[in-house]
Order: sequence, then structure tokens, then C-alpha cells
Amino acid sequence: MNPRKHILFLLIFSSSLFFHPSMAYPRNVAFEFPFLPLQNFTLLGDSYLRNGVAGLTLESDVPASSAGTLIYTTPIRFSDNRTNSTASFTTRFSFSIVSLNPLSSVGDGLSFFISPENHTLGSPGGYLALVNSSKLTQNKFIAIEFDTRLDPYFNDPNENHIGLDINSLNSIKTSDCMSAGIDLRTGISFTTWIDYDNDRKNLQVFLTRSRSKPDYPILAMEIDLSSYFQEYMYLGFSGSTEGTTETHLIENWSFKSSGLKHFNPRINDPHNVTDNTVVKRPPVSDSGDFRKKIQFGLEVSGPVFLFAVLVFFGYISVKKWKSIRIEMNIKAEVTRRPREFSYRELKIATHGFHSSLIIGNGSFGTVYKAFLLTSGTTVAVKRSLRSHEAKTEFFSELSVIARLRHKNLVQLLGWCVEKGELLLVYELMPYGSIDKVLHQDPDHCGFLKWGNRYNIAIGLASALAYLHQECDKLVIHRDIKASEVLDAVDKRLNGEFDEVEGKRLLMVGLSCANPDSEMRPSMRRVLQILENEAEEMVVPPVKPMANFSTSLPMSLEDLVSSSSSDDEEAVEGNGSRETSDSTFEICIDASGK
Repeated sequence: MNPRKHILFLLIFSSSLFFHPSMAYPRNVAFEFPFLPLQNFTLLGDSYLRNGVAGLTLESDVPASSAGTLIYTTPIRFSDNRTNSTASFTTRFSFSIVSLNPLSSVGDGLSFFISPENHTLGSPGGYLALVNSSKLTQNKFIAIEFDTRLDPYFNDPNENHIGLDINSLNSIKTSDCMSAGIDLRTGISFTTWIDYDNDRKNLQVFLTRSRSKPDYPILAMEIDLSSYFQEYMYLGFSGSTEGTTETHLIENWSFKSSGLKHFNPRINDPHNVTDNTVVKRPPVSDSGDFRKKIQFGLEVSGPVFLFAVLVFFGYISVKKWKSIRIEMNIKAEVTRRPREFSYRELKIATHGFHSSLIIGNGSFGTVYKAFLLTSGTTVAVKRSLRSHEAKTEFFSELSVIARLRHKNLVQLLGWCVEKGELLLVYELMPYGSIDKVLHQDPDHCGFLKWGNRYNIAIGLASALAYLHQECDKLVIHRDIKASEVLDAVDKRLNGEFDEVEGKRLLMVGLSCANPDSEMRPSMRRVLQILENEAEEMVVPPVKPMANFSTSLPMSLEDLVSSSSSDDEEAVEGNGSRETSDSTFEICIDASGK
């Protein structure tokens, strides 16, 4: 054989030994959360990781439907046909089920599951995100459910039980948690152990409020799971709600498998060399050919080995860098998320909601200037009226605006639902609203030059483009006030403005006020026009007549509700966003140039 081909064959053969498929994943495994990198988990639906805790469903004070799963990314080997062995396992985790709104109903629960696939998110509600409501028999899984709602469809015994589910949500066996003095819905932390012994064909579930394992299981069953195990399966948690504010948290988790026998390829694999095979020594040539082959092999394999080492360490470094960047992004996101304030803290910050600190009034409440002693910052506190409409507005504002992130939007810092009060905490705008800067005494507030005004228009367009087309839950701003409408050119500028920009701004305003919705530009197009990155819309010389589609009948009740619309309206997906319910007025200064 040619020496080069000989060395190449050795390299390929040795690499096949190191990367045999049977060695892709460990046989018996052990891991512990939260001491694992974030990339070790797959998140589906509404699940999230934050501060070392995994959440499975949405955090919302407003009743909603939610479903989410947390899956350990690496598949676990549970059976091996070559050694005819099946794994035993034990897992321990702590969890809590919390209702964020005491006035809301509870449900539906969470589960620990083992499944052959890791990409399907089930339906919310009683389906526990394990199965799809339209394909009940297709999902395969072994699960321990912690159910907080009585669902007769799945033959639930009560609204506070655990159960063993196999390929169906009709539990094989259930146990009332109150038999152990446990109410899953109290919001406190519980610890669970799930042990399966394959030799004894026995499954046990332990549940307690403490960190010590109880002497007796809350659920025990003689069952052989080997027929349900595939060679590789995934582990994880699922949780769901339907019209509730229940949230499901996994605080820690450890897993360990055992019992899989070691596979010896020299004995079991007929394609491998056996112990009885006679290996002949290579002939030694008097001319030193063999020594030359060895020397050539070292010369080739040395650089290859060094390159492999460099690639390996480079891969590890990049992976670690990505992990650090992900964690930094998550920490930054956590610091920006709204938090819950105590009523006492906000009462002190507003001097008992003193009238001297009122900086604004709206249709649903009063806004106070407040100083937070804990952080030393000045904020704005919106105190909602005690009415049904105000309560609806409060929860809508909290659930929608809390997710918005834009440099030109006032940031929601937190909330308080206590003592019958509904309070929202915002960043404070130290210079007040734009109408005060535009219309009050210039000596008191300062006078805005044309460049500042044009930049304000660009910033407004950028924020509206984000709300209308870029954020996850689209928002329509419909509360346009007369004080928020700018003159085309303020006569107090005395002609000191850019005529091209003035014309562009005027044409954009007229285009947006076109009664024909098909002729209005999107806010992204508006932003591009103002930044001179797109051509202006064609404005007709005569104002078009408004056209209303007969396919969309509008009742008197619709008109009344439209005229008294809220500040924001959330729109799912790509819903219609073209109708403005408020009067849009463009004022043209006759003396402007």
C-alpha cells in the first residue's frame, strides 16, 4: 500500500473509533439545574429562564391562556437493545404554583415528562401543554402531572391532585394531595422526588413542603416502563393556563439515571476484531522502508493533531463566549423588567398622594410626581380610578406596555395592586409633555428651534413604527389630542426653518390624514420619508371623500365605543391597524413660508 494512503487510512480509522455513534451521548447521566449553561435547555411557547428560575407560563395579572415547556436539550438514553438493559432514574425538583391575581380562578397545572421528541408544544388549559387538543392520541410521553383544576373531560378526581400519565391525560393512577396535607395552589415552594427502579418495576413519587425526602410516597405503583422507553428520550417540564393568572416556576432540578450496562464492542460487534484474531507484525525491510513510513506518519499526524486541538479549544472558547453573552443579555433584560412595588413605598414617595405633587390627569386616573427612597430616583405614579373601566384599563396597560422597549417610549417601571389601589410606576419626563414646551412661555421652558422640532417628528415616527409593525404584540395609539398637533411652521420661528423639511413634514401629515386608508403610508414609510430615504406620497389636490365598506357594518354602539377608546389597543399578529378613531387635524399657518 502507498505510504500516504496507509497513513490516511489510519487517520480515518482512528477518527471512526473516537466518534462512534454509540459514544455520542453518555450512557448513565447526571445533571443539576440551575448550574447548567442556558444553551442546555430548549424553551417552547411562553416559558423563560430568569435569575436561575424557569417559568413555564406567562406572568400576568390579567387572566390569559398560556402554554410553555422547558426541555433538557441533550437526549437521555433509557434503553439499549445491544445489552438488553433499561435505565432506572431518580429526579428531584422544587416548584411553586402562584396565582398573580387573587381574584382570578386557578388552573391548570404543570408536569414533569419524558418524551421521544422535543419540538411539539401542546395546547393550553387542561392539556397541560403536553398534547394538542386536535391530536390527542399522537403525542407519546410519560408524565407526572400536578393538576390544579378539576377537568371532567380527563376524569380528574379533584382540583388538587397528582397523577401518572402515559400517552394520555387520563391518568393511570392519581393521588389527592390533601392526603399529605398539601395544597398545590398556595404559592409556596414544594419539593418532589420521582424514583423509578427498573429491576423492581416500581415507580414512586414523593411530595413535601420541606427539603427532606418523606418516608412514604404520595403515589406508588408497580409498573414496567421499559416498553414505553425508546432508546433516546427527552426530559422536561410543561405548564399551562386557560383564563387564569396562574404562573408555574421550576426553582431547581436534578436528574440521575443508572442501570445501563457498559457496551463492549470487542465482544458484541461482529465487525470488530476479536481476541482470537492473529495480528501479524509488519515486515522489516533492510532498506528502512518501515522506518520511513513511521517518520512520514508522524510528520503528517503531528500537524493534524495540533490542528484538531486548536479547533477544539476554539470551539470551546466560542461556545463559552456565546454563553456569557446570552447570560449578559438576560441579566440586562431582567434589570429592565417592571417590578412590583409595595403600597407603603409609593405612598411615602408621593407624600400620601398629596395634591401638590399632581402633574397630570387622565380619563382613568391621576399622575403624581414621586421620589423613591430605596433607589433615590424620581418617577411618575399613575393612580387609577376605582371603577370597572379603570380596572380594565389598568390590566390592559400593565400587560401590553410592560413588554414594550423603545428609546422614545416612556418606560414602565412597575406596578402595585394593594389595598384596593391600582398603581403604575413610570419613568418621569423631567421637561413635561411636548405641548407644554411648544405652547408655554418660551422664557420659562425655552424655545424649540426647527431642528429640534423636526427631530421630535422623526422620533415620534420611529416610536409609532415600532408600535405598529415591529413589537411582538402590535399596538395602535388612538388618543390624539389637539395639543399634540403641530403647526406646519410656527410663526414664532420668524422664517428660520428648512423649507424642504417643512414641505416634507406637511406632505407627510396630509398623507396620513387621507380619508382613503389605502392611500395612507405605513409608519415605517413615514419614517423613511422624514429621513429622506423614500419618496413622498402623492397628495391629491382635493381632499378625497371618505369611503366606508358595506362589508363591515358599524353600529351606533361601535361608534360610541370608538369615540371613547382607550389610550392603546393591542392587536395580535397582523391584525387591521389602519383605522384611527380620533380626529386628526393638520393646522397650516397661513403666514408660514
